[in-house]
Amino acid sequence: MKKPSEAINIVNLDHLGIVAGIIDEMELVEEVNKQVGIRVKETLSPGQVMKAMILNGLGFLSAPIYLFDTFFVGKATEHLIGKGVTPEQLNDDRIGRALDKYYQAGTTKLFTAIALKAALKFQVEMKSVHLDSSSISVEGAYKNCQGKSQEVETESEDTESDMKTIKIVHGYSRDKRPDLKQFIIQTIVTGDGDVPLYLKIDDGNADDKSVFVARLKEFKKQWKFDGICVADSALYTAENLSAMAGICSLD
Repeated sequence: MKKPSEAINIVNLDHLGIVAGIIDEMELVEEVNKQVGIRVKETLSPGQVMKAMILNGLGFLSAPIYLFDTFFVGKATEHLIGKGVTPEQLNDDRIGRALDKYYQAGTTKLFTAIALKAALKFQVEMKSVHLDSSSISVEGAYKNCQGKSQEVETESEDTESDMKTIKIVHGYSRDKRPDLKQFIIQTIVTGDGDVPLYLKIDDGNADDKSVFVARLKEFKKQWKFDGICVADSALYTAENLSAMAGICSLD
């Protein structure tokens, strides 16, 4: 007599299987856990949460964070994220706690460490790097925690700290929206394929001439290479050229 067949559970991988495979190959989960740390008896590690966030971001779906877990319903969550992981575990509380950990570890430091791991793994050439910034326009008032406008400068803040709160304010708009407040993203990418190596989020009124050298110095703390640094005319000032001595070749 034949036994009744077991129920077949059909789940989707889609393109996310390829993305998850690349994440595993570059050992992103392990690097994030190393940088951030793991708590005892933690069901999902910070690295696994970041992997889930990347898969969600590449899933062609725009939804608020409280619906994050619904994205993985019907997908091969355990196969994509890790053994024993269910969609219910990827709730907004877990995502929020992980985001706090990334912030405390330093988002720029964390991004650069992951990029370094990937560049070495996939043998990305670093004969030259390119530095530039972009503005991201946003809507809203964006007051600080004291309820004051962020347009007001606070001298006591550490302007180079990765833990400082950025100011969402008016500044030079690269996307031709001077009516909107903004923040700045500064990136360094490779000449070989434009692979991002460094990322810094800055105030909306950050001046390239004032911060470019500082960003290159931060970059060189984690990246050791002898190559050409390419940037626009904002880097070309007497003060910056003097400060750049010994960092890298200029173009």
